[in-house]
Amino acid sequence: MLAVLVGWLVAVNPWVELKINPRFNPGADDETACAEDDGVMTITDYLINAIFVLVVARQARERELDRRSILVPLVLVFFVAQMYLHSIPTAGNDLVLIGLLAAVGLTLGIASGFATHVRAGDHGLAVARVGWLAATLLIAGIGSRMVFAFAVSHGLRSDIASFSIAHHISATAWPTALVLMAICEVTTRIAIVQLRGHKAMSDQTAVTAAIPATA
Repeated sequence: MLAVLVGWLVAVNPWVELKINPRFNPGADDETACAEDDGVMTITDYLINAIFVLVVARQARERELDRRSILVPLVLVFFVAQMYLHSIPTAGNDLVLIGLLAAVGLTLGIASGFATHVRAGDHGLAVARVGWLAATLLIAGIGSRMVFAFAVSHGLRSDIASFSIAHHISATAWPTALVLMAICEVTTRIAIVQLRGHKAMSDQTAVTAAIPATA
């Protein structure tokens, strides 16, 4: 995807971004991008998205909030971060875009975290189940990069290029921002669901302890 984004930026005018922001070097970014990314979406990209969707689908049934419920998604997040986040672009308004999409990811994570059904379990652990709303929010955040890549290669390339040039956004900022958005959503949801599970178990313990005292 990175190579495609750089390609259309250079195709529009290889010197436009250079005039707007002297620190941005289209040639240098194009060389780096081509070395790191051969196409819009690779097989690995699709597999990673599919694994995340599978993780979400498995949570459609109630599952205990044990260590595995934390470690599995966090390992996937760490793998994605190592694979895609090699550096944070800072040219022009790149950080603004990254910050905005990260905030969107946090919002989606909070919403999906509270939309997830959580209750006290019967074996000392809380249980959680992803409903339709939580699943939709998760898949929306996780699949945002794939949707963006599809849009770039199916008619919106020039529109995104014009928007990027007008707002001083470099090609490398888009994939970084989209990946960070997904990471922020997943990690925020994990934290909220775990906290809600802990509260559910604490409330159950308090109610159970209060029953003999009122009997």
